[in-house]
Amino acid sequence: MRVLVVNAGSSSLKLRVLDESDKVTATADLPAPRGSAEAAAVEAALRSLGDAEAAGYRIVHGGTSFTAPVRVDDAVLAKLRALTDLAPLHQPKSLAAVAAVQRALPGLPGVACFDTAFHATIPAAAATYALPREWRQRWALRRYGFHGLSHSYCSRRAAELAGPGRIVTCHLGAGASLAAVREGVSVDTTMGFTPLEGLVMATRSGSVDPGLVLWLEEHAGTPPAELAATLEHRSGLLGLAGTADMREVVAGAAAGEPDARLALDVYTHRLRAGIAAMTAALGGLDVLVFTGGVGENSPAVRSEAAAGLGFLGVRVDAERNASAANGGDWEIGHAGAPVRSFVIAAREDIEIATQVRAVLGVDGR
Repeated sequence: MRVLVVNAGSSSLKLRVLDESDKVTATADLPAPRGSAEAAAVEAALRSLGDAEAAGYRIVHGGTSFTAPVRVDDAVLAKLRALTDLAPLHQPKSLAAVAAVQRALPGLPGVACFDTAFHATIPAAAATYALPREWRQRWALRRYGFHGLSHSYCSRRAAELAGPGRIVTCHLGAGASLAAVREGVSVDTTMGFTPLEGLVMATRSGSVDPGLVLWLEEHAGTPPAELAATLEHRSGLLGLAGTADMREVVAGAAAGEPDARLALDVYTHRLRAGIAAMTAALGGLDVLVFTGGVGENSPAVRSEAAAGLGFLGVRVDAERNASAANGGDWEIGHAGAPVRSFVIAAREDIEIATQVRAVLGVDGR
C-alpha cells in the first residue's frame, strides 16, 4: 500500500509518499497553512504528490481516548478537536492538515497515528502524579509521554539490529525525550502531561521545580502567559547559551565560552541522569539508541553522555562515534562493551506508514 504521510508541526508541514517497500517516492515541505493562500499551496502540493492509496496523520496528542492508531472519521475528528487544550500548539495544525487532505484528495482513507499512544502502556507507577484523586480524575492529569512514533520505530529497529531486550531510546532534537522499552513495549518515558517535562531541549526548560514557577508568579508577579512562553520558547539551550542550535553550543564549549560550556554540561548531566532512570525502570540495559537531529549528528553529545554511563555497561568507540552513515544506522559502541550502542535515523514516516497498513490492511479497506 502506498501511503501519504502527513506530519504537521507547529510551523511546518512535511508530506511524504512511501511505496510498498517504504521507499520515499515524493516529498513536499511547506509552511503550516495560516490562511487561504497557504492552504491553497498545500492542496496543490497534495494533488501533485502521486497516487497514494491512504493517508497517515501524525497527531501529537491522543489523550486517554486514543491509545492506538485509528481510522479518521467525523466522530474521531470531533474527539481530536476536544483534545486541543492538551496540545494547543500542535493539535490545530494537525487537524488543519487533515482537512486539507480531505479537500484535495476526497475519498482517500486516513489513519490518525498518535505520539502519545506508544506510552499508553507505561505502568501506573510511572504514569501517575502524586496529586489528589479528584484532580487526576476530573482533568485526566497523568504522564502521557510524547515522541512515541519515533521511540516505537527506533526501538523496533534496534531490536532488528541487536535482538530483543531492554532498550533505552534517546530522541534528541529541538524537543528531546527518552523511553524505556522492554520487548517492544514502553514502560517509562521522560516527558509527562506536556512536552515540557524531562530533558533540557532547544528552547524548552525541561523539568523545573514547580515551586520555582509558583514563586515567580507570586513574588515576582510574572503572569502565567509569560511563564508559559518563557519555559516553552526562551529556556533550554537558548536560555543557557543564547542559542538553540546544539552545533553552536558544542563549538562554543570547545572554544572555551563559559555559557556554552555550562549549557552542554547541564544538557548532558540531565541526559545521563535520564538514561540511568530509564535503565532502572527496565532493571538493566542491553541497547542504547540515539536518534533525532542532535542524536544523529552530534558525536560530542553522544560521547559526553556515554562518558558518565560506564557503570551501566555503556562504552562508546571514539572512531565509530565520529563516523557517519549518511542518514543510515550504525553501531557506535565499543566491541567489548556489555551494552550495545547505536545511532538510528529517525523515521516516523515509516512508523506511520506501518500503522496505516495495520489499520486498513494492504487493500486499504
